[in-house]
Amino acid sequence: MTDLERLRHSAAHVMATAILRLWPDAQFAAGPPVDDGFYYDLEMKHRISPEDFPKIEEEMKKEIKANHVFEKVTVTREQAIQDAQTGRLGGLGERPENPSKFKIGNLEDIPEGESITYFKNGDFIDLCAGPHVMRTGNIGAYKLTSIASAYYKGDEKNPQLQRIYGTAFKNRTQLDEHFKMLEEAKKRDHRKIGQEMGLYVIDTEFVGPGLPLWLPKGTAMVEELEKLAKATEFAAGYVRVKTPHIAKEKMYLTSGHLPLLYADSMFPPMELKEKSGASDEDVQRYYLKAMNCPHHHRIYAAEPRSYRDIPLRLAEYGTCYRYEQSGELFGLMRVRSLNMNDAHIYCTTEQFASEFNAVNEMYLKYFKIFGLDKYQMRFSTSAPEGMGKKYVDEPALWKQTEDMVREVLKASGINYVEVANEAAFYGPKIDVQVWSAIGREFTIATNQVDFAVPKRFGLVYKDRDNTEKTPLCIHRAPLGTHERFIGFLIEHYAGNFPLWIAPEQVRVLTLGDEEPLVNYAKAIVDELRANFVRVEGDYSTDKINGKIQDAEKAKVHTMLVIGRRDMEAGAVSVRHHGKGNVGAKPKAEVVADILAAIKERRA
Repeated sequence: MTDLERLRHSAAHVMATAILRLWPDAQFAAGPPVDDGFYYDLEMKHRISPEDFPKIEEEMKKEIKANHVFEKVTVTREQAIQDAQTGRLGGLGERPENPSKFKIGNLEDIPEGESITYFKNGDFIDLCAGPHVMRTGNIGAYKLTSIASAYYKGDEKNPQLQRIYGTAFKNRTQLDEHFKMLEEAKKRDHRKIGQEMGLYVIDTEFVGPGLPLWLPKGTAMVEELEKLAKATEFAAGYVRVKTPHIAKEKMYLTSGHLPLLYADSMFPPMELKEKSGASDEDVQRYYLKAMNCPHHHRIYAAEPRSYRDIPLRLAEYGTCYRYEQSGELFGLMRVRSLNMNDAHIYCTTEQFASEFNAVNEMYLKYFKIFGLDKYQMRFSTSAPEGMGKKYVDEPALWKQTEDMVREVLKASGINYVEVANEAAFYGPKIDVQVWSAIGREFTIATNQVDFAVPKRFGLVYKDRDNTEKTPLCIHRAPLGTHERFIGFLIEHYAGNFPLWIAPEQVRVLTLGDEEPLVNYAKAIVDELRANFVRVEGDYSTDKINGKIQDAEKAKVHTMLVIGRRDMEAGAVSVRHHGKGNVGAKPKAEVVADILAAIKERRA
């Protein structure tokens, strides 16, 4: 957990303390830090509204001024159950008539043998693993922001709770900058701009929530991203594969994603009787794939491999399906179908450093193309207490692979932060954090090192000494998913995309509809289309100012305005979206520059 997340986690506890002082019957569930702040889920008779925020914030101010220590206490399971039954957990004192029912449920999720801890600030005690700041007085500037509803544990079968959101920063200046950024983010909301530009729709009635339909303009952006990835990966020695969208249950039982680790994120199985008259015991279960790696492992296993075949880099823009809870769906950022810039690199331990570094270099290339100046690699490692529970029980291999990743990051000079106890179940991972043009942070991609699952699938190669060895596997997706990455790009550019990825790259506008003028304009359109430029023509009798306004509203990157003088001179007048008139230039020069800008992917 980062320092800012720790501060926000502590602010959530202070908010709970304040709410209990105002409404002692409040029952609390979970209160974690999130991307933009923190929240706490709670149940009580009073329905909190924004009008209540000032008095809650005033009580928070008192708790911060009191400067109480955040004290960690380790207890037995029996003690924790007793404290929950007396209402002490998530309370300011015992409440025998109001047991901490959600804390009882949370205790059930803690595996037997795992330590159980409380955190106490003043009179407030909560079931919590931490970490927190030292004292409540270390919480700087804070503000409550919104209210929502959420099901306990994200399950629609459970009670619906109130969710109170807030945010916190080290000081008032950072808080003010955050809200200024949020105001700008509203203007750049990918859902709003995506609809205005006709990029995608989500048809909840016929298709379903979280299942985007890419319209022609959005599909153009998708295909440009795929073109970039395929060219980059081809140059880096990747080979492309294609896999089905479903697989037998055996696949995910072997990988370890089922029965427990990933079941909640997968769609329910399809049960099929492969043969007529088959008994219930012969039913085959199939799952929509939630990840591409098991399919790629089976491709690796399809042929004998030797050390000469290693490293093997399998790449695919694979479609995956994940059952996100309905309350967590958000435009393109949280969806149920996703197209992933996925690849899996099978390599030896000796090859790992160069392969992992090459992946990082690929990230840096993409950052440069998209003008991403601020980024950070979030290196997530394991924790001893999670061995055999949250993580594959191979302590020596964990240490080896974590050390390997750490050394590559240090040697490459890449900006990174190390976070304990947030690795994938099969190995350490790196979440790639980037900041948009307005300073908003996004997680766009993940790298993972897998030393466990290849062994589960029996993946081997013959080494020089003719012995069989299991390769390491690097999971990487530098451009993340189409959905999330395009959602990010919409905000980053506010829809004003560079020419190469703009949905409509060029629009040719005529000053009138005389036949010679229209024919000249259509010849330019035909020439550009012959070079695969996304170009449209507006040859109507509308006034030119209206045509320009329509093109500006549609965020067309380049407008070529053509009048009689332009035609007679073999020229065009060039306008760029949001920048105005560039001036008249020879037609051949303009066409050549457009083609070069697209080919070079100029910013």
